[in-house]
Amino acid sequence: MLLRFVTGNEGKAREAEAYLEGITAVNQVEYDYTEIQSDSLADVAAHGAREAFEALGDTEPVLVDDAGLFVDALGGFPGPYSAYVEDTVGVERLWRLVEQEDDRRARFRTVLAYADEDGVETFEGSVAGTIVAPRGEGGFGYDPIFEYNGQTMAEMSTEEKNAISHRGRALAKFAEWYADQH
Repeated sequence: MLLRFVTGNEGKAREAEAYLEGITAVNQVEYDYTEIQSDSLADVAAHGAREAFEALGDTEPVLVDDAGLFVDALGGFPGPYSAYVEDTVGVERLWRLVEQEDDRRARFRTVLAYADEDGVETFEGSVAGTIVAPRGEGGFGYDPIFEYNGQTMAEMSTEEKNAISHRGRALAKFAEWYADQH
């Protein structure tokens, strides 16, 4: 069976292929589904997966992900609005907002939504860390300000980051479920 991973990000697709190797083939598909406004990553991902499954022809299942950075001192902000905040405010300005806080704990979260003819299932992965001054040249998005075990994600190699990433953890849960179902 073929699984269509709906993303424009080739790195995400490669990560999914690695986690699902031997379980199912993964085909990256670009489709611009409607991203609803919601405080819930699961709701956003599930809506996108349902829409993509129907729009792309309901013959093969689809996988959609939504992710966000949740900062404790900011009540979970930017959360599901992380991409918008990155595009409009920027990573450096988010750091300056958190810099003055005593509590700089944060969590990256990803929710994967799988849709097929039977409905939608969701799988969450998260990784806890701390917001720090920007460091590192790798990664993307908030990686330069998210520190895990003394390194920002931007200072890690792709392999190091994937080994502990929120997306990897969600993919591992999904892979286990998917293997049991098929």
